[in-house]
Amino acid sequence: MRKLFLVLAAGFCVSAAFAQGPTSSGNDTSVVAEVNGDKLTTADLERQEGSKLLQSRYAYYEVQRKALDELIDQHLLEIQAQKQKLTVEQLLDHEVNSKLPAEPTEDQIHVYYEGLETDKPYDQDMREKIRQHIHDARVAKAKAAYLKTLRSQAQIMVELAPPSASVDLAGSPMLGSKNAPVVLVEFADYQCPYCQKVHADLMKLQKEFGDNLAIAYKDFPLPMHPFAEKAAEAARCAGAQGKFWEFHNWLFENKKLEPADLKQQASTLQLNTTQFDACLDSGSQASAVQKDAGEGKRLGLTGTPSFFANGHFFSGAMTYDALRDMVGQQLKASQSSAGGTSTASSLR
Repeated sequence: MRKLFLVLAAGFCVSAAFAQGPTSSGNDTSVVAEVNGDKLTTADLERQEGSKLLQSRYAYYEVQRKALDELIDQHLLEIQAQKQKLTVEQLLDHEVNSKLPAEPTEDQIHVYYEGLETDKPYDQDMREKIRQHIHDARVAKAKAAYLKTLRSQAQIMVELAPPSASVDLAGSPMLGSKNAPVVLVEFADYQCPYCQKVHADLMKLQKEFGDNLAIAYKDFPLPMHPFAEKAAEAARCAGAQGKFWEFHNWLFENKKLEPADLKQQASTLQLNTTQFDACLDSGSQASAVQKDAGEGKRLGLTGTPSFFANGHFFSGAMTYDALRDMVGQQLKASQSSAGGTSTASSLR
């Protein structure tokens, strides 16, 4: 089947599609205001308010990305409808609506009603609302499945990128080649359930992309997690003996974070336990953990996990496909960049 090559680019504050917005390099001398003759530049704005701006830009990016996905879907439907000499409405009737399951029975509707937390009576109006809700949900599910098929038959390259920020990687543990075209930085908390969940996906991602991807880790222990900071110190104590990633992986996979568990794992990994215990008990790695946390606060991070792919920010409980798409996008960008500066400009 012939594949469609679809290239879509949309503007963001760092995109060239619209007027250039503030960069995050801290070197932009564009004047944004004058006060009593003093010129305030984009770099001044970034240094003073960068943490606030990153979150606002990301919120805007998420709205843009949702709109862009809808635009892509509509474009694919129009192309397919034209190919079959149908209108989009006729195409959806044929490929989606005609293949829906039978309408829910009275018993099914009543069972659905019983699962609702409502004081409203089960009357004809309630019955019709439930029936319509079930119908709409089935239509949405079937349409999403059909669009997924159309997307799999098309070649889609999304050039809209999340906002970027400069991330300091000096001293940060890194898995993979330091010369990898894509560097994925994770700010995480060892006690965060979402970080624990995404860990396996990150390891899978690194294996899939191989030398094209390096993963760097930054500590961002959250105040509501009492064991997170000491676990971060323990991983760094293990790192002092050359086994950071072994300890790091164990923390996320086993979720045993109390001090006794940390010391037991040091023994299991055949570390020098006297040295490890002294490191952990003295808090000698606490300042390094706090340095990472301080950078996270400077960047305006409010939760974990938070990621930067070649400096481009995204956060939350990401699916493997979403992570893969983001890394893939940055890999394509680095390969098409003549100077290959995408990593160097946002990571230092």
